[in-house]
Amino acid sequence: MTKALITGCTGQDGSYLAELLLSLGYEVHGLKRRSSSVNTERIDHLYADPHEANTRFFLHYADLTDGSSLAAILYDLRPDEVYNLGAQSHVKVSFEVPEFTADVVACGSLRLLEAIRRTGVRCRYYQASSSEMFGSASPPQNETTPFHPRSPYACAKVFAHQITVNYRESYGMHASSGILFNHESPRRGETFVTRKITRAVAQIRSGLQKKLYLGNLEARRDWGYAPDYVQAMWLMLQQEMPGDYVIGTGDSHSVREFAQLAFEAADLDWREFVIVDPRYFRPAEVDHLRADPSRAMNVLGWQPTVRFRDLVRVMVQSDVEQLEARLRGGEDALHQLALGEGRFA
Repeated sequence: MTKALITGCTGQDGSYLAELLLSLGYEVHGLKRRSSSVNTERIDHLYADPHEANTRFFLHYADLTDGSSLAAILYDLRPDEVYNLGAQSHVKVSFEVPEFTADVVACGSLRLLEAIRRTGVRCRYYQASSSEMFGSASPPQNETTPFHPRSPYACAKVFAHQITVNYRESYGMHASSGILFNHESPRRGETFVTRKITRAVAQIRSGLQKKLYLGNLEARRDWGYAPDYVQAMWLMLQQEMPGDYVIGTGDSHSVREFAQLAFEAADLDWREFVIVDPRYFRPAEVDHLRADPSRAMNVLGWQPTVRFRDLVRVMVQSDVEQLEARLRGGEDALHQLALGEGRFA
């Protein structure tokens, strides 16, 4: 049975990746940080008592800021595949906590790679790189586009990406990086702009919120569906040779377009509710990110399955249904809806 280790297992991508690997017959181990509040909502449906027979999903306490905990987990588990998805991943927040962001994102990746090397674990390694690394580079961006990061998060991701390349070239590691463009789902964190918009639509529709405050409406992003993107992660580690791949849809849309479609999905006019608040502008903006995923399509055989309009619609639908369940007091229904199973019919 193939054994995988996932950092950032409780996040959007980690939960979808764990589901995928379990469906493929893997034994899956996820790392989670200790917290006084429960933060496992996205993976609760996967968890089973480890004392039960045939359990294949396990959680372990560890942290990317603690190299000894990473080495101990690797030494004990000896995984076949390691997926490094853990990060302080909010771009705006990275301007407020730049040192912490660099410690987790940049040094955390280095600690994990070094722990793999020092323990002698023979595994395939996936590094979650980001389209934010391209920053102000002209679109479309591909694997040869020079990086021009515009945030502490993006700078830290550039280091993590380059140190992955360095360990691949220096030590012969099967280490690959996925340069993923924006990917969303109903499981997206509530402070990210897409989910902030769709949650606000649900609240406004129900009369619980009056206005939605946003920053730069003209920023353009290449938005895809998160389950498609974790499929690409897995495909990278199935290749005989490691490499780096841009993952995106090849289309870009503005925040304004996202808001317009989200409100339209609830039969509302976005212009009546959206207010631009300069406090949400970044100190350095990234104007336009659009992927050229040709290499991933040709080498991995990967294709996105969900397009922008359907993605917006399913996120709005999920948030509307979650809110309605909460208002009815239906906690069981709410828990199931929180899993974010897409309905694209």
